[in-house]
Amino acid sequence: MIRCFLAIDLPETLRPQLALLQGELKKTGADVRWVAVGNIHLTLKFFGNVPDNEIDAIVQAALEVTAQQQPFELQATQAGAFPNMKSPRVVWVGLGGDVIPLAQMYHQLEKAFEVLGHPPEGRAFNPHLTLGRVKSPANRHRLSLALEKLPPLKWPPFPVKEIILFKSTLTPQGSIYTPLQVIPLGKL
Repeated sequence: MIRCFLAIDLPETLRPQLALLQGELKKTGADVRWVAVGNIHLTLKFFGNVPDNEIDAIVQAALEVTAQQQPFELQATQAGAFPNMKSPRVVWVGLGGDVIPLAQMYHQLEKAFEVLGHPPEGRAFNPHLTLGRVKSPANRHRLSLALEKLPPLKWPPFPVKEIILFKSTLTPQGSIYTPLQVIPLGKL
C-alpha cells in the first residue's frame, strides 16, 4: 500500500514568504501544528492508502485530464481559517488567479478518479495552502486577531505547469513527501 495524494507543488521562491507569514502567526503563541514550509502544497486529491498496482491507473487518469489543460497562473491572496476566523481549526493561505481553469481541472480529475473507485470530496473545492492545524483552544483568540489584521498578500503570481502524485510517509517528526510521478499540463 502507498499513502498518496495529487497536488500542485509550489515554486521555491514562494517558500520564504510562507515562512515569514507562519513566523508572524507563531508569535500569537497559539497551539498550532505548523506544516513544514517545504511540505506546503495545493492538494487536488488525497487518496490515502492505495494498493501499489492501482498507482498506474491513477497516473493514467490524471494524464488524460491534464493533456487537455493548458498551464495557468495562481496567486496567494490572503490568510484565513476554516471553519472561520473566529474559531480557527485550519490556518491557510487562499489562492486566486486562474481559478476557473483550476476548478475545471479539479472537477475533471474528481470524475476520472471516481471511475477508479475514489469518491469525490464531500465539500466544495476551495483552493488553499494549509499552513497549520490548531491543536487546542490555547491562544486561539490571539491567532484569530492576528489573522484578521493581516493585509492582503501582494506576492507575485506563480505558474502551474504540472501536477505531482506524491507518496506520503508518516514519521514522528512529520510527513515526508516523495514525488512518484510528475504529470505535465497540456501535453497531448
